[in-house]
Amino acid sequence: MAEVGATGAEIRATRIEKAATLQQRGVNPYAYRWERTHTAAMLQKKYADLASGNAVGDRVSVAGRIMARRVFGKLAFFTLQDESGTIQLYLDKQTISTAMGETAFSDLKQLTDVGDILGAVGTLKRTEKGELSVVVEDYSLLTKALLPLPDKWHGLTDVEKRYRQRYVDLIVNPHVRDTFRKRALITAAIRQYLNEQGFIEIETPVLQSEAGGAEARPFITYHNTLEMPLYLRIATELHLKRLIVGGFEKVFELGRIFRNEGISTKHNPEFTSIEVYQAYADYTDMMALTEAIITTAAQQVLGTLILNYQGETIDLTPPWQRVTMHEIVAKVTGVDFQQFGELEQAKAAAQQVGVSDLDRCDTIGRVLNEVFEQAVEPTLIQPTFVLDYPVEISPLAKPHRHKPGLVERFELFIVGREHANSFSELTDPLDQRQRLEAQAARKAAGDLEAHSVDEDFLTALEHGMPPTGGLGIGIDRLVMLLTDSPSIRDVIAFPLLRPE
Repeated sequence: MAEVGATGAEIRATRIEKAATLQQRGVNPYAYRWERTHTAAMLQKKYADLASGNAVGDRVSVAGRIMARRVFGKLAFFTLQDESGTIQLYLDKQTISTAMGETAFSDLKQLTDVGDILGAVGTLKRTEKGELSVVVEDYSLLTKALLPLPDKWHGLTDVEKRYRQRYVDLIVNPHVRDTFRKRALITAAIRQYLNEQGFIEIETPVLQSEAGGAEARPFITYHNTLEMPLYLRIATELHLKRLIVGGFEKVFELGRIFRNEGISTKHNPEFTSIEVYQAYADYTDMMALTEAIITTAAQQVLGTLILNYQGETIDLTPPWQRVTMHEIVAKVTGVDFQQFGELEQAKAAAQQVGVSDLDRCDTIGRVLNEVFEQAVEPTLIQPTFVLDYPVEISPLAKPHRHKPGLVERFELFIVGREHANSFSELTDPLDQRQRLEAQAARKAAGDLEAHSVDEDFLTALEHGMPPTGGLGIGIDRLVMLLTDSPSIRDVIAFPLLRPE
């Protein structure tokens, strides 16, 4: 019944036979529960000082997946893995046969495989080779695995297969489990920090009659009973602002966002963001809040503000660099776009510095933004706040109090990627209407990322919204940064993939 050289179908058939053999003997190969006293990590910690060759009579119960089997006649060694780590099982024929009967040891050898989930009871010893082991007296097959794990020498290295079969990826690549543990700790740290600062988390609708809060192409669905088309939200912004109008002064939501756009190492059609809104604050307050949120998460999860990302040392120690979009574009490209009065002049200058795809740029501000995205963004490795964006690409931000044509907005860039976006929020309902109507005109002209006028949101604004600072942080990209993950798919448990 060896699996070496067998096809996948043959291995599966053999394992089904083994499960049937167990059932014929009155053993259920799919148990209901197991009483466990210790995890592998607990045992490794508790008996760290146990010397090689020594044993203790403490009786323990463990459970986990068999990751390796070495069988030598009357002795066998299994490596058992649970969520916390691994522990060796020391399987002696005489000990097991005495406790369980004459066939128990041969059944263990013949009817179990790598990948099976096993429960075992026994005492502790450290072998002469220094391996902490459970000397098994009693065992139970808890789940018979019908499919084998990837070859132990090569592992699961096909990146596409890792994403498609994340469950196998998690089994054979412990660092992947660590990434998702850290993700959970990061989101918990963010929530805890905001709660401590007096913010309240309120959930807003995923299904919306009007998509808004960002320039993005939405997913469209349909409600049968109400007989109406609906959109999956592209942002939580407009509903959270309604809450500010309603009297909440510090609100946030951490949740899933959906955008019907391209897929890359930085983009997934569904992703997680946190949006935070604070009454009586502006974008300078949001800069301080952004630094606090990210450094708190890094310090709590990693214990440091100095981290390595794909070979680059990143220093998260605040304060972070602050520079306007005009300043950083001029610094990197040598072109000051404030000097141009004509659109064609700006486009020609952009082309001279290697920027293409300017067909959709109908204003100098859009040209400036395109130059920034193509030529400047990749150069922003250390944490950098880029401030004061053109008004035409920021329909929900308040006009800059000192700079005509610009708005009070920043984006945070680290390792050449946007990590956060923030405004001094637009509170003038008439100005907001004009901007949304301009966006609706672009939608009517065929812009798939522009949106209609949200009349209910405008009605809310007309009831009066206090001065407000708003902030959005991409959780997936932050997790990428703090776990040294090169792709967004590495930090989303089940990313969307094309059908095979």
